This record gives sequence, C-alpha cells and structure tokens, in this order.
Amino acid sequence: MFKNHPKGLLAAALSNMGERFGYYIMNAVLVLFLCSKFGLSEGVSGTIYSCFYAGIYVLSLVGGLIADRTQNYKGTIKSGLIIMATGYIILSIPILATAGNTTWLLTLTCVALFLIAFGNGLFKGNLQAIVGQMYDNFEAEAAKKGPEAYKIAKDKRDSGFQIFYVFINVGGLIAPFVAPILRQWWLGANDLVYNAQLPALCHDFINNAASMTPEALSNLQQLMVKAGGNISEMAASCQQYLQIFNEGIHYSFIASVAAMLISLVIFFVSQKKFPTPAKKVAAQSVSYTAEEKAAMAKEITQRMYALFAVLAIVIFFWFSFHQNGMSLSFFARDFVDSSAVAPEVWQAINPFFVIVLTPIIMAIFGALAKRGKEISTPRKIAIGMFIAGLAFLFLAVFSLLNGYPSADAYKSLPIADQMVSKAHWWVLIVTYFFLTVAELFISPLGLSFVSKVAPKNLLGLCQGLWLTATALGNLLLWIGPLMYNAWPIWQCWTVFFAVCLISMLVMLGMVKWLERVTQ
Repeated sequence: MFKNHPKGLLAAALSNMGERFGYYIMNAVLVLFLCSKFGLSEGVSGTIYSCFYAGIYVLSLVGGLIADRTQNYKGTIKSGLIIMATGYIILSIPILATAGNTTWLLTLTCVALFLIAFGNGLFKGNLQAIVGQMYDNFEAEAAKKGPEAYKIAKDKRDSGFQIFYVFINVGGLIAPFVAPILRQWWLGANDLVYNAQLPALCHDFINNAASMTPEALSNLQQLMVKAGGNISEMAASCQQYLQIFNEGIHYSFIASVAAMLISLVIFFVSQKKFPTPAKKVAAQSVSYTAEEKAAMAKEITQRMYALFAVLAIVIFFWFSFHQNGMSLSFFARDFVDSSAVAPEVWQAINPFFVIVLTPIIMAIFGALAKRGKEISTPRKIAIGMFIAGLAFLFLAVFSLLNGYPSADAYKSLPIADQMVSKAHWWVLIVTYFFLTVAELFISPLGLSFVSKVAPKNLLGLCQGLWLTATALGNLLLWIGPLMYNAWPIWQCWTVFFAVCLISMLVMLGMVKWLERVTQ
C-alpha cells in the first residue's frame, strides 16, 4: 500500500489514526451524551454540537496561521495533542448533573469541548499540510529523474491522501464501540440494563413529573422495569439510572486521553521523517523579473479563486454528511430497533465502509487512468455530491412508505406501537454505504485538491480554509434536528437530498474551469 509513496506517510497516518480514535470515541456519543447527562432537548444539544464541530474546523484556520507564521508545524501539532488531552481529561470526570450544579457543570463541559476543538485546530490541518509537503518534495525529487518519473510521482498524490484517509477511519471504526461497551458494562455491574429511551424519560420525571402525560408515565414505568429499576421509588431510580448511565460514558473518555498520548509518542518518534518548511524556505533565494512576478501573482489569484469556489460547494456537502452525528444519530435512537445494538455503534459503519471501499475505488480510478479515461478531482467531487444525495433520497422514500411522522410525534406513541414500526438495521447500512462512497469521492480528494492549488507558502492556511468550509457546513447542522422533530421525517431527508443535488449541478458547471486551473 505504501510502496512508491513518501517514507513519512505511514508515520503521519498512524499519528493521525491515534488522534482520530480518541476524537471519534467522544464524537460518537456527544450529542446523545449531552441529552442524557443534562436533559437537554435535541435542539439545544444539537446547537452545542454544531458550534463545537464548527469550532474544530474554524480553529484549524487559526492553527494553520500559527504554523505558517512560525514555520513550526511540528511544534504546533504536538501542542495540539497536549491541549486535546487536557479537554478529554476534564470530560472524563464523572459528576452527576443536578438542578444545583447544571449551570457550572455544563459550562465546564463546554470549556472542555473548546480545548478539544482548539487542540484539534492546531493538529488537524497542519498534519495534512505536512503530508502535502511530503508530496511536493516527492515530486521534486522525481522531476530530477525525468518527465516520466515526475508524471508517475504526481499521480500518487490522490492515492496518498486516500491512504491517509483510510488510517483516519481505522480509528473511527473502533472508537464508536468503546463508549457503549463501557456504559453497558457499568450498568451491568450495577444490576441495570441499557435502554436508549430511558434517560430522556428520567429527566422528564425528575423535572416535570406532574406534567407528564399518562402515555409518557406508562412508557417510563415499562422501560424502568425492563432496565432493573424500582418503580415504587421512581425519583430515586431515575437519579440512579442517569448517574450510572453517564458514568460509563465519562470513563470512556479516559481511552481518548490514552489515544492522544499514543499519537503524541508516534509523532515525536517519527518527526525526523517529516519535512521541515522553515529550513526549505531559508534555503531558497531566487530573484524574479517584474513580468515573472506579475505572471506568478495571476496564477496564484486563479488558484485561490478555484479553491474558494470548491470550498463554497463543499459547505453544503458537510451540512448533509455530518448529520451522521446529529439527525441520523437521533434516527438510529428513535426509529431503529436498538435493542441489540446501541445507536452510537452505527457510526462505526461509515469508517468500516471507508476501509473496505477505499482500495476498490482506488483500483477503479487507477484502471481508468491507465486507459486514458482519468476522472479529474473536481469531477470526482461532483459525482460524490450526487451519491450523497442518493443516501437521503433512499431515506426519504423509506420514511414516506412507512408513514413515519415527526420524531416528537413518534416518541409520544405508546412503546408497543413504536416497537412495531421501528426500522431494521439494514436501513442504516444502506444509508451509510451511499454516504461513505460520497465521502471517498469528496473528502480525501478535496484535501488533495487543496494541496495542488495552494501557494507553497500558504499550505497550512489553505488546509485551514478547507476545514473552515467544513466548519460553515457544521454551523448549519442544528437545522437537521429542528426539521427532524417538527416535520414528517421524509421531508427532512428530502431537504438534504435537494441540497446535495443542487451542489452537484453547480460543481458540474465549474468543472472545465477547475480542470484548467489544476493542470
């Protein structure tokens, strides 16, 4: 897999894999954890999740600026890992949320999330920039051997970023299992059984027992009996269940701390294999004529226009795709039978498909290139938008055929009625299959695209801009839960389908121009 690629690619991929493992443990449970710990509504928890997720990518721009100005990419990356570990340590402290401490405890949780986002901003874009610099050096060395060697080396960049992306998802594949396993183990150790619907009902009883509907009280009693609680002391049982339920999640964040430290060790041991931009820039001293400077400025301007055009499109892809941590997580909890599998675990499907499908897609791209039918990076991104739309079209049709109402209306039904109409797990398998194929056409190739068009002295900044576009998409994530709770959910999925389809059409309209710029 790593044959004929830069030697530092494996070390960079392993370091990133460790960090992503720790991150995806937290990401798999975050929005559901905010609901179960603090009793927040899907809308409020979704807003916090959106701001956090956007912050990760906005702060990558800050991290890129810091690294570009100091030319200390490696030091910036190591600082990011240490700061992230600090945030995870704070999250791992198991304190029961009560009416008296919710304000400061939620504030502390948000501080921890900010530290994780800031540390990620220092780490993520700059490691990607280093990978891009590896291929710059790799191509420069190949160019010395002749045009044919240079062409072969240049064609390796897309596949290199796809390999890098696979290792991200190895961590993402394992991570979603950690929190549910620890939580269910901790519940079992306290003679309780996991149930995804109980935390919300427990919070309702503790805060608004008098105003709960007879259906909600009946649902609470039935689920509490199944979970092993004492319904004669319902208030105490609810408090106990919430405490044990959330303590198990807190303990999973200890694994995130360990993952950050492992990633730091890998990066520290391997850092000599990575390019050192400060030394490379210091060694360059070239004079240019006024005409040459004007031509270079024009080329840079065209490249930046192309970059911003693609960034504007991918905002809407991420708005749709990252619903896997929002409305799709709520869908797995509410509309899919999770008696055998916790809803968080379904997020492992996406990285599983990434790992399995990446070699297949790379082989297809390679075969087309050998036949002289290579698909350009901008065209691949447009195709990815269409495939993402198919995922939401499938969900919209399935939800319409099953007559699913809004999530709020569905959760108010008696438990027996809900169980009869719950979807089978294959629905999530199909959805994540389409979304993953779309992701493989967009995310790793988008990183490759940025590394191609970015001016060499602004690599960190441009990778930060890519991540900032992702942040803008993530800032819109909160819209998903609002539609999910208020409308029949087929309408919610139809909105995402329309967004993906329009994005594809706009991208196709710019393809020829983008292909000229990236030649």
